[in-house]
Amino acid sequence: MAKITSSLFIALDGVVEVGDGAWHFPYYDDEMGAAVDSGQGSADTMLFGRVTYESFAGAWPEREEAGDVDADFARRLGDMRKIVVSSQPLRFSWRNSEQLRGALVDAVRELRRQPGHIALSGSPSVVRQLLAAGLIDELHLFVHPIAAGSGARLFDDDGPVLPLRLLSAKPFDTGVLHLVYGPDTAARQGSYDEAKQHLAKG
Repeated sequence: MAKITSSLFIALDGVVEVGDGAWHFPYYDDEMGAAVDSGQGSADTMLFGRVTYESFAGAWPEREEAGDVDADFARRLGDMRKIVVSSQPLRFSWRNSEQLRGALVDAVRELRRQPGHIALSGSPSVVRQLLAAGLIDELHLFVHPIAAGSGARLFDDDGPVLPLRLLSAKPFDTGVLHLVYGPDTAARQGSYDEAKQHLAKG
């Protein structure tokens, strides 16, 4: 069965839309690079929402061709299988790209039955749906010590209650906190009458 991981850069106000990277890039260093690679480095397949894919496809092929310091990473992305979620027919120029066939949750369940490692980068709308369906094994959140102010957020205001289990937490020297969550099949129960027993005394 394939492992599915998701990685998102997220600001304190919940924004995951990096845009031009103004709030994100100042925090990207070797420590974060190693952590991102640990979550995605073993992946053989990338799953994207259309918007995130178009952002990647508009940049990484050119970076590979330019042969700069990021060319090796760009080549790795190009060599991987890339599956794009979209309700509209798509045409691809980036190699090893294809469109997901069928309904998202059903199609990903089928992909998950195969061996391998499927990674998502960005694509918050896809992440939300797969989290709700219990199909993401690890959710990597790189929480930046900054409020982005505007942009798409990971969770909708009217979304479902979604209990998660903390698998690991590591602070970086930059102040970024790398949190890894997995699904929690046993939602916690409780009330104020129980919580008040734990209030500080005196």
